[in-house]
Amino acid sequence: EIDINLPIEGSLDDPELKVGRIVIQMLKNLLEKAVTAPFALLTGGSGGEELSYIDFEPGSSTLTPSAQGKLATLAKALGDRPSLKLEIAGHADLQTDATGLKKLALEQKVRAQKLRHMAQLGQAADDTVKISAEEYPALLKAAYKAEDFKKPRTMLGLQKDLPVAEMQALMLANIDIQPDDVRQLANRRAFAAKNALLQAGQIDDARLFIVAGKPGPAP
Repeated sequence: EIDINLPIEGSLDDPELKVGRIVIQMLKNLLEKAVTAPFALLTGGSGGEELSYIDFEPGSSTLTPSAQGKLATLAKALGDRPSLKLEIAGHADLQTDATGLKKLALEQKVRAQKLRHMAQLGQAADDTVKISAEEYPALLKAAYKAEDFKKPRTMLGLQKDLPVAEMQALMLANIDIQPDDVRQLANRRAFAAKNALLQAGQIDDARLFIVAGKPGPAP
């Protein structure tokens, strides 16, 4: 359904007043806008272009406050238009997101050491467990020792004790990011956006579709 606010002045008896021509031109403009800028049409021309995408931190699928705000606005617009459906394509790029993915992998390796230690103590834990600044160096050292890449050694052939920054740098340098890691990140981002729209409570799941995004950075 398209509601047209048609501003017309003058007498309908005036032969110069071509209402039909005006309506056709306005419909043409609306259809062109629907094709070239659908989100602008959806939001009445207010910030529509920005609603067509959301940004993530490199390597992350966590929604930023800005992204959450955009999705809340989009959810309301879709809620007001129950006949519309939305395709969501996640994007991730090996060049842009590799550093973030490596940092995430490093965090997971360190967290795994804490989970292992807690399990040995009979303590319940999950992936949401926090690591304090005080315990981080020891956990990082344990994660570093567990890695099988070549490590710096002393003159006697013993493994060197390295500061935190050097252990981090070596571990990051030896984490290999594969194209499949990038695809999985793109999928996580798409589902994060979809879940945020669903949690708004105004959109049925059947109206939202996850579609494959093109490789590389978002358009």
